[in-house]
Amino acid sequence: MSNPNPYGQPSEQPGGQPGYGYPPPVGNNPYQQQPPQGQGGQPGYGYPPPGGAGYAQPGQAAYGYDPNAPYGYDAYGRPFSSKTKLVAGLLQLLVGGLGAGRFYTGHYGLAVGQLLTCGGLGIWALIDGIYLLVKEGVTDSDGRVLRSS
Repeated sequence: MSNPNPYGQPSEQPGGQPGYGYPPPVGNNPYQQQPPQGQGGQPGYGYPPPGGAGYAQPGQAAYGYDPNAPYGYDAYGRPFSSKTKLVAGLLQLLVGGLGAGRFYTGHYGLAVGQLLTCGGLGIWALIDGIYLLVKEGVTDSDGRVLRSS
């Protein structure tokens, strides 16, 4: 048996398995795995969908109108809400003692808590109003990101 390995190590272990650091011979599939199948039986993940890849226009889904996200998606692929950060923040700053900003976003538990404590004597309402205005990625009760404008 000739040894093509310049380091003098056998290229196969007993039992026909290749040693560490050596690629398996072409056509050898020791675990009998099937290659991933995409659309049309081609290898790969099958992305992008048929019709070509496209980029979303502002306020539009990537592949046409999406009824689950009528206001489009943010940079992370999360749908935008019909509610805005500005309205939620201003409601919270002006009428936060009654939980108005959180009623607007649909977070009724927080809103009732603010209502019962008069907005944490105004401190909770003030901090929450600033949070709603400044923080990126604040969501409504459906998990959709509040729009900036």
